[in-house]
Amino acid sequence: MSAPLDASDEVLSGEAVAIDVQPVGFVLRAAGAIIDLLLGLGVFLLTVFLRIWLLNLGLLDEATDRIATVVSIVISFVVLPITMEVTLKGRSLGKLAVGGRIVRIDGGATGFRHAFIRALLGVLEIYLTLGSVAVLAGAFSARSQRLGDMVAGTYSQRVRTPALVASVPVLPPMLAGWAQIADVARLPDRLARRISQFLQSAPRMLPAARARVAQDLLAEAAPFVSPLPPEAPEVVLVGITVLRREREGRALRNADRRAEKLTGRRVGV
Repeated sequence: MSAPLDASDEVLSGEAVAIDVQPVGFVLRAAGAIIDLLLGLGVFLLTVFLRIWLLNLGLLDEATDRIATVVSIVISFVVLPITMEVTLKGRSLGKLAVGGRIVRIDGGATGFRHAFIRALLGVLEIYLTLGSVAVLAGAFSARSQRLGDMVAGTYSQRVRTPALVASVPVLPPMLAGWAQIADVARLPDRLARRISQFLQSAPRMLPAARARVAQDLLAEAAPFVSPLPPEAPEVVLVGITVLRREREGRALRNADRRAEKLTGRRVGV
């Protein structure tokens, strides 16, 4: 099992907002690697049969066959992975099967340099060591990175994820009066994201854990809310989320109206 992700492992956007991405798990990544390995071996076996056929025809001699063997190995285990990864933009046959794609640590697309480093080190950690180095590296890294990923600065991102059901929180009726007088300041982005994730996953949590997490999140949000209504923590979190969404939406609409009025005045001048 790979090591858990911590705050330092999160992908940040240009605005320093954490982006929720999912790396491919160790088991799925190993399955994808096996598929790619079988593909490489298949191509190598084809070149072996081709060399035997050319030898039988007398078109290859012993010295030329040795050179052809080296070329076959390079094509099957270096050139083929690089070509597929660059052409398919971080994908390969194995990654297509498990729903993964190679991306940079910051979430950006990879290029030839990344594919070249990964393929070159892949010969060492996958083929020459029978996968032992890749298994050890992937088992103890946060994103199941093998040695080639660590050097190239990449990891396998999960791109085949289940569709999320849209869920828009609604203000609980018992908070209608409180919403008229409540002052909810802007929450830190990370705290707001944690509250949103909790509200989406709360129905699937155990009651005790659900109540404990709601209480902890409300304690963190309390300094930004005045006054706090005397309701259950999860209900208050829903109210905070609704008010925050409505007020930020209202602020954006007001900004758009001001921009339209300003544009109209400039046009009329």
